[in-house]
Amino acid sequence: MVKKIKFGTDGWRAIIADDYTVDNVRRVTEGTALWMKKKGYSTVVIGHDCRFGGKLFSETTTSVFGAHGIKVKLAKGYVSTPMVSLGVVKTNSDLGVVITASHNPPTYNGFKLKSNFGGPTIPSDIAEVEALLPDVCSTPGMPLADMEDQGLLEYVDLEKIYLDHVKANFDLDLINNAGFKIAYDAMYGAGQNAVRQLLPGAVLLHCDDDPSFKGQAPEPIHKNLLELSETIKNDPSITVGLANDGDADRIGMYDEDGNFVDSHHLLLLLLNYMVKHKNQTGKVIITFSVTDKMAKLAEQFGLDVEVTKIGFKYIAEIMTQEDVVVGGEESGGLAVKGHIPERDGIWMGLLVMEFMAKTGKTIKQLVQDIYDMVGSFSTGRDDLRITDELKHAIIDNCKNGVYTTFGDYTIQKTESIDGYKFWLAEDRWLMIRPSGTEPVLRVYAQAPDATEVRRILDAAQGTLLQKQTA
Repeated sequence: MVKKIKFGTDGWRAIIADDYTVDNVRRVTEGTALWMKKKGYSTVVIGHDCRFGGKLFSETTTSVFGAHGIKVKLAKGYVSTPMVSLGVVKTNSDLGVVITASHNPPTYNGFKLKSNFGGPTIPSDIAEVEALLPDVCSTPGMPLADMEDQGLLEYVDLEKIYLDHVKANFDLDLINNAGFKIAYDAMYGAGQNAVRQLLPGAVLLHCDDDPSFKGQAPEPIHKNLLELSETIKNDPSITVGLANDGDADRIGMYDEDGNFVDSHHLLLLLLNYMVKHKNQTGKVIITFSVTDKMAKLAEQFGLDVEVTKIGFKYIAEIMTQEDVVVGGEESGGLAVKGHIPERDGIWMGLLVMEFMAKTGKTIKQLVQDIYDMVGSFSTGRDDLRITDELKHAIIDNCKNGVYTTFGDYTIQKTESIDGYKFWLAEDRWLMIRPSGTEPVLRVYAQAPDATEVRRILDAAQGTLLQKQTA
């Protein structure tokens, strides 16, 4: 029996040589090609990141599109996801394909679809593509040389397109001459060459070609960035740290003390900068797992807030329809007005550095300004690798209202936009949700300080792993 291929929160992802095979990539490409022809689309931009097999899988994808008469604009060498998304817009193409598994472990690869507006393909279109995926691809594909001869293949420099766009939108001299030293961790990902050119004075970490990512998932969270943190702590001249994931659409940052600045805080910084310093307005869009402090700050600015399901595609869809000033998710995917409706870890890092350069303040000082407006807080997340049976049992328990307490914390209110968020007290909540791309149960928490966040997460684990059934 042929295994069904399903797109998750951001594309199709699977383990290389298990479900992620050349044959299955052909299947996904053919379904996408059939959908494109049904929509009257004729041109696609394709790029791959630094993962194992990227060139092979992107050329496989190219050849199948060619067999269906669809013109391909193919990137040479690895590129970031935002480079492909921007490339779709700048080349007036109909669709983008990125061969990447983003922040997933190195054993994974994936297939992301990007719409002609320069962001993730909307959920309804993804559903249409899924419905067209064949059990077996009807073609081995067209040789790339034949595609070139027939005008169906053009090589494009997506990195140059991206760099030119950044240089046109940022005062890089202001950032590079602001007097603060930058440390950058590429996590062996696709952002490394761009940052070398944009921030030539930066201290560079893991800016090498290593498809194994040294065995670590290239997700820009603190436990994966300890070397960056220590580098900052050991060099007093370094004022700010920036990190991106494997395809450079996600972001992590560090302050001058080597302390991690998570996406909740970065979203607040971006909202403050865009509204108070760049005089921008618009709606604020956040996913279900983002801190409620965003709603408090937006309220102070008189801005509307909308909370979506987890997945940047939901934010991107709204950004194409409404005036949105800032949008983002807990996992490092952030977007702002004036750029494509796409996560872009390099762009967001430059915005924060521009904020620092214009105000003469460090990230720590800018965060304190936020605390003065909405109150201090801390967040945390545990990723529980448990059996599917236990994961489903926990979710069923959440659905059926089995949990009333977590340790000493009593549940006061429950929300279930995507997963389950349990409000425990003022400024304190716990959220439980299964990952859409990995066999993981994610457990999130917010509290006034990191010590209490850890206490809530530990209490949650104690309850969840003990009470397996209703």
